[in-house]
Amino acid sequence: MMKYFLFLFLPLFLSANLTYTSNYNKELALLESFDIDSSFLYDKLLNKMKASEMSKYTNQHFFKAMDDAYLFIPAIKNILSEYEIPPEFLYLVMAESNFLNRAYSSKKASGLWQFMPETGMLYGLKIDKYVDERRDLVKSTRAAARYLSTLYKQFGKWYLVALAYNCGGGRIERAIQAAKSDDLNILLDYEKKYIPQESRLYIRRILSLALIGSDEQFLLESEYEHLLNRANAYSVSTVRLAGGASLSRLSELVGIPLEDLKQLNRHLKSDFVPPYKDGYDVYIPYIKLSEFKQKYYDEEQKMIYETYVVKNGDKLHDIAKKYDTTYQLIMDFNHLSTQVLSSKQKLKIPLDLQVKSEAKEMKNKSYYMVQGGDTLDSISKIYNISIQNLKQQNDMRTSSIKIGDRLKIYE
Repeated sequence: MMKYFLFLFLPLFLSANLTYTSNYNKELALLESFDIDSSFLYDKLLNKMKASEMSKYTNQHFFKAMDDAYLFIPAIKNILSEYEIPPEFLYLVMAESNFLNRAYSSKKASGLWQFMPETGMLYGLKIDKYVDERRDLVKSTRAAARYLSTLYKQFGKWYLVALAYNCGGGRIERAIQAAKSDDLNILLDYEKKYIPQESRLYIRRILSLALIGSDEQFLLESEYEHLLNRANAYSVSTVRLAGGASLSRLSELVGIPLEDLKQLNRHLKSDFVPPYKDGYDVYIPYIKLSEFKQKYYDEEQKMIYETYVVKNGDKLHDIAKKYDTTYQLIMDFNHLSTQVLSSKQKLKIPLDLQVKSEAKEMKNKSYYMVQGGDTLDSISKIYNISIQNLKQQNDMRTSSIKIGDRLKIYE
């Protein structure tokens, strides 16, 4: 009977042992990638933090973050690889922002890598009224990779790089001098407090997340087993659009849900490409690249611009006020170097893009879309039609109108 029992359950015991050995080897390799001694696997606080993170599995916190970032993760890994940074630094991103490229802290840090404005601009990220490239998943990752590489040249050990990313290179240098060692266990001494408590927890949080992410058995037992088999093909492609191009139009032509486009392009502060002369790069899912090449085409942005013909005495500030925009925006869209206008000069005025879906109707002369500063009286004078007629055609009980309303002008 005992022989039968052993024969029946021996494969299970062997499988469990192989799984344990496999996971243990992965854990050792993970620590090695951070240049951390294997003994740190037995750090009590690290294991407590790991257990806490794993308990969040009940509300799918960890796996949901990984699943939602399925387009980001391969792109981040590829860029880290280009700069010879351990792929495990992916979990630094998770610790910083939970893979939310719209993440914003009370200290004004933003994006996947939580760059402060000054640091972001130092590493070449543009921040203006159109874009915040700290939220650009590709450009911010390249900036972070350059920063991490600089820190590695300074310290020579990846765990010191992770610590320095959190509290600054100068603070880590002073800590090493005070401790007379760069050994991780010494630097993390609770009583000596060579580095801030936040940083002592920070390195452990990164490691705990990485340990969970490498736990094959844990993933297999969850409903997120597919994370193990997710290929790098799930990634993003960069396409260049003309200044002023609408994300909504891109969505319609290529068949990409607008929310997906916005998620990939959180660095855009509006629903259109900045009016830079040479256009601007946006991101689409890689699997949509072929369709983009087949279906997308540039055109005069009729859904975005209203053409205004300058009259004698017009001032740029007054025109901007009429259209509920700013004179700087008009200057940028028209590449103006001065506010001086000439009679009959044509200006492109960017419309309110939240009502752009109605703008397609503008090609039909039977309709008018209400702009900033419009009243029924002003519209009636433009089209030589009575206010009463306008109200009757549009079933209006009052004279109240708002930007984006579509008014029928002729029967």
